[in-house]
Amino acid sequence: FEHEWQIRVMVLNDMEKLDRTLFRLEQGFELQFRLGPTLQGKHVHVHTNYPTEGERFERYKFRVLGWINPTGREDDSDKFCTLDLKISGSYQYYFGHGSEKSGGGYIVVNPVLRVGEDNHVLPLDCISIQTYLSKCLGPLDEWLDRLRVTKEAGYNMIHFTPLQTLGESRSCYSLADQLELNPDFSPPGQTYTWTEVGSLVEKMKNEWNMLCITDVVYNHTAANSKWIKKHPECGYNLVNSPHLKPAWVLDRALWHVTSAIADGKYKDRGLPALIQNHEHLHAIRGVLWQDVFPKIKLWEFFQVKVEPMVEQFRTLLQSAKSDRSKTEGKQQLKIIQDPQFRRFGNTVDMNSALETFVPHGPGAIEDCCNWLRRRLEELNGEQYHEIKHHQEQATNCIADTVSYERLADHGPKLGPVTRKHPLVTRYFTFPFEEATLEQDLELMNQPEKSCHFLAHNGWVMGDDPLRNFAEPGSNVYIRRELICWGDSVKLRYGNGPEDCPYLWAHMQKYTEITAKHCVGVRLDNCHSTPLHVAEFMLDAARTLRPDLYVVAELFTGSEELDNVFVTRLGISSLIREAMSAGDSHEEGRLVYRYGGEPVGAFLQPSLRPLVPSIAHAMFLDVTHDNECPIQIRSVYDSLPSSAIVSMACCATGSTRGYDELVPHQISVVSEERFYSKWNPQAKPSSPAEVTLQSGIIAGKLALNRLHQELASKGFNQVFVDQVDEDIVAVTRHCPSTHRSVVAVCRTAFKNPKHHRYTDEVPPMCIPGKIEEVVLEVRTVERQADSYKKDERSINGMPGYTVEIKEHIQLKDSKVVRQAGVTSRGRNEYVQEIVFEQLTPGSVIAFRVSLDPKSQELVGVLRHHLIQFNPLYKAGSLPDPNTPDILKSPLTQIMSKMTLADMNILMFRCDAEEKEDGGGCYNIPSWKPLKYGGLQGLLSVMADIRPQNDLGHPFCDNLRQGDWMIDYVSNRLISRGGTLSEVGQWFQAMFAYLKHIPRYLIPCYFDAILVGAYTTALDVTFKQMSSFVQNGSSFVKLLALGSVQMCAVGHFPALPPLSPALSDVPYRFNEITKQKEQCCVSMAAGLPHFSAGIFRCWGRDTFIALRGLMLVTGRHMEARNIILTFAGTMRHGLIPNLLGEGVGARFNCRDAVWWWLQCIQDYCTMVPNGTDILQCPVTRMYPTDDSKPLTAGTVDQLLCEVIHEAMERHMQGIEFRERNAGPQIDNNMRDEGFNIVAKVNPDTGFVYGGNQFNCGTWMDKMGESERARNKGIPATPRDGSAVEIVGLCKSTLRWLVALHKLGLFPYNSVTIHKDGKQLSMSYEEWDRKIQQNFEKMFYVSNDPNEKHPELVHKRGIYKDSYGASSPWCDYQLRPNFPIAMVVAPELFTVEHAWEALNISEEKLLGPLGMKTLDPDDMVYCGVYDNSLENDNYNLARGFNYHQGPEWLWPIGYFLRAKIYFAKKLGKDTYDETVYLVKNVLSLHYVHMERSSWKGLPELTNENGQYCPFSCETQAWSLAAVLEVLHDL
Repeated sequence: FEHEWQIRVMVLNDMEKLDRTLFRLEQGFELQFRLGPTLQGKHVHVHTNYPTEGERFERYKFRVLGWINPTGREDDSDKFCTLDLKISGSYQYYFGHGSEKSGGGYIVVNPVLRVGEDNHVLPLDCISIQTYLSKCLGPLDEWLDRLRVTKEAGYNMIHFTPLQTLGESRSCYSLADQLELNPDFSPPGQTYTWTEVGSLVEKMKNEWNMLCITDVVYNHTAANSKWIKKHPECGYNLVNSPHLKPAWVLDRALWHVTSAIADGKYKDRGLPALIQNHEHLHAIRGVLWQDVFPKIKLWEFFQVKVEPMVEQFRTLLQSAKSDRSKTEGKQQLKIIQDPQFRRFGNTVDMNSALETFVPHGPGAIEDCCNWLRRRLEELNGEQYHEIKHHQEQATNCIADTVSYERLADHGPKLGPVTRKHPLVTRYFTFPFEEATLEQDLELMNQPEKSCHFLAHNGWVMGDDPLRNFAEPGSNVYIRRELICWGDSVKLRYGNGPEDCPYLWAHMQKYTEITAKHCVGVRLDNCHSTPLHVAEFMLDAARTLRPDLYVVAELFTGSEELDNVFVTRLGISSLIREAMSAGDSHEEGRLVYRYGGEPVGAFLQPSLRPLVPSIAHAMFLDVTHDNECPIQIRSVYDSLPSSAIVSMACCATGSTRGYDELVPHQISVVSEERFYSKWNPQAKPSSPAEVTLQSGIIAGKLALNRLHQELASKGFNQVFVDQVDEDIVAVTRHCPSTHRSVVAVCRTAFKNPKHHRYTDEVPPMCIPGKIEEVVLEVRTVERQADSYKKDERSINGMPGYTVEIKEHIQLKDSKVVRQAGVTSRGRNEYVQEIVFEQLTPGSVIAFRVSLDPKSQELVGVLRHHLIQFNPLYKAGSLPDPNTPDILKSPLTQIMSKMTLADMNILMFRCDAEEKEDGGGCYNIPSWKPLKYGGLQGLLSVMADIRPQNDLGHPFCDNLRQGDWMIDYVSNRLISRGGTLSEVGQWFQAMFAYLKHIPRYLIPCYFDAILVGAYTTALDVTFKQMSSFVQNGSSFVKLLALGSVQMCAVGHFPALPPLSPALSDVPYRFNEITKQKEQCCVSMAAGLPHFSAGIFRCWGRDTFIALRGLMLVTGRHMEARNIILTFAGTMRHGLIPNLLGEGVGARFNCRDAVWWWLQCIQDYCTMVPNGTDILQCPVTRMYPTDDSKPLTAGTVDQLLCEVIHEAMERHMQGIEFRERNAGPQIDNNMRDEGFNIVAKVNPDTGFVYGGNQFNCGTWMDKMGESERARNKGIPATPRDGSAVEIVGLCKSTLRWLVALHKLGLFPYNSVTIHKDGKQLSMSYEEWDRKIQQNFEKMFYVSNDPNEKHPELVHKRGIYKDSYGASSPWCDYQLRPNFPIAMVVAPELFTVEHAWEALNISEEKLLGPLGMKTLDPDDMVYCGVYDNSLENDNYNLARGFNYHQGPEWLWPIGYFLRAKIYFAKKLGKDTYDETVYLVKNVLSLHYVHMERSSWKGLPELTNENGQYCPFSCETQAWSLAAVLEVLHDL
């Protein structure tokens, strides 16, 4: 089946059971199963019963699908297993991990129907079907003459009611023999068989292009079927279903009441045979309560015989020598129903009786027996009352039935009660001679007779369709709730073929006969066919005919229940009916609901999520078992309602008789006349023949042709417009050619002869150019005899025909008075139609195209879009005057862009755009976009596209004007360079876009942007490391964070590099007319830390640099950032806030160590990375007190600057910040401006800080006067912070190794102390930390712990050592895993593993790590920076690092887990990989859904969104990317 390769993705989520959700797919589609976040990392197995190629389908045979992981193993974001769907049917899948089933559902693959000699495909939406009651076709040799009417009216499928022998009621659906062709089809002296039917069907397929389907009836067989007499076990009888005995007794009693009424025996009690009023109904109630119920004593079937039970109990008590005290267990005694349902056959459980009534003391046995007697009488009383309720319901149902059948105006008015028309339909067959009721009831106990009392079938109002109403537990028969078909016996299949072998085999043969001759089946009475039976039979049918077309009409009352049938049985189309609409508005809504996309819908990618759908519709103007529309509406409505149906984008159809205007329902039970034959020469009044002029046949032919053309040519977009209360306009639009057909239908639900319709028809605006009137047609009266119901033929009303014109020009139309051309805007070409004769019952359809200019421009635009998607070839036109910029593909233009250019093209938040004098695009009625670049637009379109949400303010803005379009191109053109070329490319594409109708702009704007965006992504990843290029979707998404964060601003954020350094990027400054360096700088986070002085932070930059720049392969830019910051070193520290160097603040103790770690990572990860050590660094502050110097004044090698940092720490750093006071920090207390960073000579630990400043990343300074925390840091972390000790150890280890390799000239640091010069080698310093770390930092289970009163958790590592508040050392925080990653040699494996497990249990959140142990008294996980109250611990966000879950530490936690798990063996490592994948899957989902395409700085507790957090943070992205790199 030719359509381009389509892939649908089903995301599996733990515990998601979708067995009531419908997923429909076409043959040739590929279905991929992928893991949702709840399953990533787990060993999931997916099972399906879809067979492997060449195997037969077996419903209960499942196989496991293999996983494909295209990018290797770092995460599960791209792992999938796949099915190539080539066979139609219903298939089940389920999945689990371990032995648990944890979810599943069904998929339905549509059949492909083929027709004609050449076997061409008939798409399901092209179907036009007509139903025939087979018994009205006459002998087989006359069929073609009668069926020809269907061919001439343009249908392409026929539905026959069953072709088998009918039962004695002659109902089309009551079959006497499922295997035999109806003998009525054979004329005298002939015997036709299925072979002749087969050839006829084949002839129609080949010569008429007509397919046939027929019904299968599995629920019942005719009461007079011969085989059921031989095999009564196939029905519900009193032997195999004794629970029906009470209902059978009632049914016999009611039959005897019928006989008595018919014989006039109740006349004197006010109940004659002819029931005419409510007094008579009342008399029936009297007879039931006074004569019937007391006589048949139904309650006895449910009661216990008291005395024998008591006697049995007494005997048991006497034999048991027990003397226990009486327990109060009265409730436990329950009646046990006799499975044979004999009168008084029930018992009670003697064991529970013995437990309940325990004798103690003399005479106790008699007491117990009395208690039991009383209890049994109570229980019998309860049963009596329950049966009384059943009898009340039965009485009401009987009265309602009699009232409908004999009194109601809309009922059949059956006349007097006779044995032929009994008071109520019999519920059971009774194949014996009439006798008295008493004699009848005796038969119940004779199995050879009672096996022939078979329950009839029927339906139950409001019943649960998944429950079988004839099985035990249902009271439908005794309560008389069944609306009974007295001609049909309900079949009893049991649970499988072994329960009733004859029936299953018989029905399988029946199914196979049907499937052999017809392309499809209609499941009659589907909602009450047991599902497992229908499944089995359809499997048998599909074995013979794999592309079986299955239709059904469901009356379950809910779409969810419908889906149970559709999914399990693989139903191809559900029958829907236009007659269910009460007005034209509702009829139009049905068209919109049952198929098609909205006009102007977006082009969906060929790989996309599998979304639930509604069942494919077979939309009929009327079904064969519903009332005639002419009686309910009017004869004039037949045509317009039919036209509305024909315009639906689904299968459509009708029933024979509708088109000839037969003014009554053709009854499936009583109709015995034949359909009329086709004869083009027949006269209007000839009842046995029809012509094109009969009824609305000519109109139907034109409508059927149109319906089939629209479906086959891809007019799959639908718009329904309710013009006024009677007029519905349906538009079908083709998205590749942009042609439309608009049908305007004026319904006539009321007869215009008696109902006043207005002459004022509102004018209509039709966008585009009307090429022709496809058809105009109306129902008119003609000279003919008035209608008289014919004796032998089913005839229609001869007095009506249609007036029709096809394919005419607008000027020749009688319906339209004038059509003015108005132009709305420069490219809105609209025709206003004023109607002259759109009378009730008329239809006009226009073929509309875009105006010639728009049509040409759309074609050219599609031509230029082919480079992104071959689907645009359809409807494309070559461009005679291609602008130069469009002559080369976009990839070629973009390949000249740098990643810094990509940052501008794709990202930039509002603050960054404002620096350049712009801003992000703001949609006035909605909100501003997140980014100025393409990602800002694509994030919104990604939400709109799958839903086709064309009403979204974003789409409105595009339709209303060119503002957004111009914003995209102008923003880039103004930048110059390659970006300007990309801007010109957009401008040239948009030049076409601006001149097409506005309703098409959103979908083409989307196409252009999606094409450009995916091209930009390809170019971006090509410039990154092979890890990214070959990485998973998740790796690429994180790597995009590097483009998001790393940018060249309008003003240089970094101080200049040494002029002696090679490969430094320069640009020309338009204002100063000088060339200036333009190095990429890294934002800390968006939107709060993206521009100006707050963009660059030393700590943030170097925590994120490894992940965002080294792992992604941006080595040169990483080098420049390292050297820039080296140039700003002062006091041996790297700035916290960079402030372009001139405004730097040196108030953090950790940035310098992160910087050193990055140099180490650079040397190890970059080819020839150690060359950086010899790069020149231009010092801004060569001494602590220098004024800032210009670049090149003082240059040093990087290795010297590194050595200086180490030496300064060993010497001891102690200074007061410049300009100390409120001008640089509004909240800091005076002592906080004093900076200290030193090394303890005994332990080698770096220490520093005081209780008034915070020198590490946990740097919240109190701001609330009211809560008295202003000027007090929440987390000073003074002393030796664990991660700084780890980073220092890592640096020493590295420097020692470098020196040995001759790559670092220094091996020791020299200091001056008390006038003496002392030195310490790097090796010794390294050794000291190694020897002391575990001793000083590990909180062991040692009883000699120095501060046992401060220990809160044992088996962890301290957060710091030597803090001024000693208890802070012992707090559990997520910092020690950082030391584990950079200096794992400090830790013993077992201790490290235990500490990590405690962290996991206490600190691990969904996206981040809790910054403080939740057991700590000051823990609070919700950060609110605006909160102003008296709470010291919370006011003004004081708890920033006292609980909220920060993302970047999770990276170090997971990397530490991976490192130590490897040391503990394969099992531990595999478990850890599972944990890592599982944790990271949540980050992947967050990024996929985030309109910022990033990871936040932090979340509130348990992963809740925090409005004060940056939406995307550099170190969050980097840390997660590093975990994937480690994997």
